[in-house]
Amino acid sequence: MKARILLVEDDREIVHSLSELLTSEGATVICCDTQDAAIAYATGTTKKLGEATPFDIVLMDISLTQGNGFAACSAIKAVQPNLPVVFLTASGDEFNTVTGFSMGADDYIAKPFRPRELMARITAILRRQRPVTESLLKTGDVVIDVTRARVTKTGMEIDLSAIEYRLLLVLATHPDSLVTRDALREALWDDACAYVGDNTISVYIKRLRQKLEDDPVEPRIILTVRGRGYKAAPAWN
Repeated sequence: MKARILLVEDDREIVHSLSELLTSEGATVICCDTQDAAIAYATGTTKKLGEATPFDIVLMDISLTQGNGFAACSAIKAVQPNLPVVFLTASGDEFNTVTGFSMGADDYIAKPFRPRELMARITAILRRQRPVTESLLKTGDVVIDVTRARVTKTGMEIDLSAIEYRLLLVLATHPDSLVTRDALREALWDDACAYVGDNTISVYIKRLRQKLEDDPVEPRIILTVRGRGYKAAPAWN
């Protein structure tokens, strides 16, 4: 997951554990613990980040060392309306939930949260924020025509199931980047409307390799990151 994440949290233990989790998934994490700092970072008015360092998502606690997450979210959305803000808070009552969404929040996760659930929801938000804009994705002799949902190899159309196509598209739109099994499971779950387990993912990866790779035993298009997930070849463009 290549993403720049702003973590606004004043609990040092949560900052440490969450930063470690996000970094292990490939994200770049910047942390702060006040309302003013959150607004400055997210709107690009702080010199600490340089002049052009946009964030992909903000994870925000409500209770901060100075100010509060509601006010910070409102100020951020006024300047960056398309920047997703997700509240992370121990407050799970209806009032705080409604208030958070009224301030423009994109999601709301109550502590303690499960790492898998958090990563899946972040991935889903980032995926919605980054629609596929290229009509053709190519690596070697394999071409994905996104507009027509058509895949060819050496000019010949490859027959893929809906889930196989979705799996390939998720990987191809994140070239040379780790895509965890949890992220793939979330993407496939959206399409399949049913739980997708690790064994199912392995089966689909095997099928894709048999259809796309010159040598499925020594894959060059879909690579395994042992124990973590998969990544597509870096040449997709």
